[in-house]
Amino acid sequence: MIQTMGVRRSGRAPTILITAIAVAWGLSALAGTSGRALLLNHGRLIEGAPPFFRPPPLWVALPLFLLAWQVMVVAMMLPSSLPMVRLFRVASARAPQPGVVRAAFLGGYLLVWSGFGAVAFLNDIGIHRLVDRTPWLGAHPWVVAGGALGLAGAFQFSALKEKCLTECRHPGAFLLQHYRRGVSGAFRLGRRHGLFCLGCCWALMLVMFAAGVANLWWMAALGALMFYEKVGRAADRVVPLGGVVLLALAALVLIHPPWLPAVFGGQANG
Repeated sequence: MIQTMGVRRSGRAPTILITAIAVAWGLSALAGTSGRALLLNHGRLIEGAPPFFRPPPLWVALPLFLLAWQVMVVAMMLPSSLPMVRLFRVASARAPQPGVVRAAFLGGYLLVWSGFGAVAFLNDIGIHRLVDRTPWLGAHPWVVAGGALGLAGAFQFSALKEKCLTECRHPGAFLLQHYRRGVSGAFRLGRRHGLFCLGCCWALMLVMFAAGVANLWWMAALGALMFYEKVGRAADRVVPLGGVVLLALAALVLIHPPWLPAVFGGQANG
């Protein structure tokens, strides 16, 4: 078990992680402004863009999407986990091969988000097929985007959201309770932290999924919201406010569908 004094002296965030976050945002900005993000957009990977771009097979499409997804996760999710990373860095300072231990922690965390991304991508294939087979959904595609916004807004008020946020807001207590030495212990800790992080933010990331990879406005807005929900002083007030805004946007999309491109910056996806 780690010592309390070690937890309190959290130190600085590793330069390599700050660099990774900056690079992820840079790549997202470059992809978004150049238009190349559309090539890795899940909608294009599933349906293609006839006659110019045929959809690749699933064994190619899924890894390509997960590559873009990981960049988005590093840019949006990793900043809010830096307090935990700093504490873990101190706790593992005297461990054998501390670099390997820290890599295992981050690996466990990113594995959770990779799994969620894969499930979301496969589920989106099912949604596309359902829309293709259901004339009513084909004529009302905005229902999917409005549903994602409504789900995310409603989840802001849920007990599960609050439970997971409580764990994420107190990384010191979390580390004291769950820290175990060794590479396997670090991996399990990262995975556990990732699961609570996923529990906080999965619905918001579904909105990001609907908005499209490298939609910079939504990346910035949702990334800032998820960051503040975990570390902000007025986070308890911001969480329900975010829910109200998302529900209002859902109502806007469902009541007046022509505004959907404005809400999602013209990049909405099924």
